[in-house]
Amino acid sequence: MNHLESLLDPLDQFYLATGVPVPVAAKIEAEGIPEPYRSLLAHDNDMTPTLEAAYRQRIHIRLMSRKVDGDVLLRQVVLVLDSDERPVEFGAIRIRLNQLPPEARQLVLESKLPLGRLLQDFLIQHKSQPVAYFEVKADGRIGEALQTPSLQRLFGRRNRLLMPAGEVLAEVVEILPPSR
Repeated sequence: MNHLESLLDPLDQFYLATGVPVPVAAKIEAEGIPEPYRSLLAHDNDMTPTLEAAYRQRIHIRLMSRKVDGDVLLRQVVLVLDSDERPVEFGAIRIRLNQLPPEARQLVLESKLPLGRLLQDFLIQHKSQPVAYFEVKADGRIGEALQTPSLQRLFGRRNRLLMPAGEVLAEVVEILPPSR
């Protein structure tokens, strides 16, 4: 990650667009992440199957905001459990739609299912490449999304999804709620 990239990119784009101060995130090493967060964040897998395995159920998207700019979809979401709508992740993703087959692209634009699920369902070859891990204190937006008090210490990662030839499919910021 170069010094000009924000730890919270693309989530910071939604803050900047609304004039709300971007939360301060501090980069940490994977070894510095306490459990159970470390096992949920420090791996080379997509978050959707990781969270579905951890919670033993499927998850879907609660869309907070989205913007389409040409072949790029930017969305801010909460991943919630199918059974009770409990939030299991807050974040944002920048998806390069031109990397997806038409049917998958349409479902991504509908913004109901997580990208990780669609990549699995459509057998789209890709690899997950965590770029950085961080801790961040919940602000009003994060706290509301994850149903946690402001200033709660949370952990997350910035991840990149790459196509087999190395093209970037998506860049994502994933923040987990406090463990219960």
